[in-house]
Amino acid sequence: MKKTKTITTDDILLKLCQSFSTVLSTATDTNVNYSAMVQKINKTSLKPDIGCFVLFDGGFTGLVVANFSQQAALELYQEYMLKMGIPEDELAILHTSDDVSNVLGELMNQVVGDFTSKIRRELQISIMQNQPKMLALNKQILLSVDTNLDRPQARRVSFTTQKNNIFYLELAMDKTEFIQIDEFEQAADVDPDSLIEQEKNKKAAPKKDAAEPISQADLDLLDELGI
Repeated sequence: MKKTKTITTDDILLKLCQSFSTVLSTATDTNVNYSAMVQKINKTSLKPDIGCFVLFDGGFTGLVVANFSQQAALELYQEYMLKMGIPEDELAILHTSDDVSNVLGELMNQVVGDFTSKIRRELQISIMQNQPKMLALNKQILLSVDTNLDRPQARRVSFTTQKNNIFYLELAMDKTEFIQIDEFEQAADVDPDSLIEQEKNKKAAPKKDAAEPISQADLDLLDELGI
């Protein structure tokens, strides 16, 4: 018999950690790493100084929470903006600034988008996400998935930025296993940066049609139309 492959909840968590690390490292041009040790927790919660949560549904249901210290939040925000070409003297210096929340919300959106794409490509499972919600907090807020989970599981993973600031990822979802019963070919991984570069090249390329002279027949037609 052909050997089957099983994907567990922790395998899905690993893919989420990889999306966090890859997207944030690329967006900020720094190294963002996650711990090899995962903590089992009973409840997911938003914690100070900035918390963000995203719900996803479809092939499986879950809740992703990211809790940033003000130092980690400001570092990721500032490194991202500097890479985008924003002058340093124009950057926000307080983690409670709307600009910080907006940028971290956009980064979270990119992270979860990369994660859902990876799940669709590697597991052939479709999941959908809502828009990330980002909040500046001074108290802890407990969160739970608004659905009946048969065997709920929650995990926490710590991440370290290049300047050794810490933030945490929490994942809550049903304990599940996906069993591969047949071989399939994964779709090619699409690099968003290369797509953006291709679009820029297309816009920069001169249009041949615009450079061609107008023929006499075209001029006659324009005259008949009164143009």
